Amino acid sequence: MQVQTTVSGRVLTARLSGEIDHNTAPRIREAIDDAVSAWGPTTLRLDFRDVSFMDSSGVGLVMGRYRNAKLHGCDTQVANLSRRYETIMRMSGLTKIVSFVSDRSEVKEHEKNQ
Repeated sequence: MQVQTTVSGRVLTARLSGEIDHNTAPRIREAIDDAVSAWGPTTLRLDFRDVSFMDSSGVGLVMGRYRNAKLHGCDTQVANLSRRYETIMRMSGLTKIVSFVSDRSEVKEHEKNQ
């Protein structure tokens, strides 16, 4: 599992790739939390475009990053989930705390409103 973070304006994007499970989740959490602390974004976008596997650790990862981002005054988005993983996250109730973005035009519209 790899995490690549980029900043555009006040949006920090954490692009995830590979597998998210109980072995990889701690390293991902640390990398994202460190980037939020360092950059102070207004939006944290977790991009799942290149995630090949995810177990329940993925839901926990999103929930924890939401809590940490909120402490820093930051909104959280989940972007580019596969249909299967989006269903799992929606069923877990994450729609109450994070925004789901799947289309680049939605991302650009959100950035315009920042």
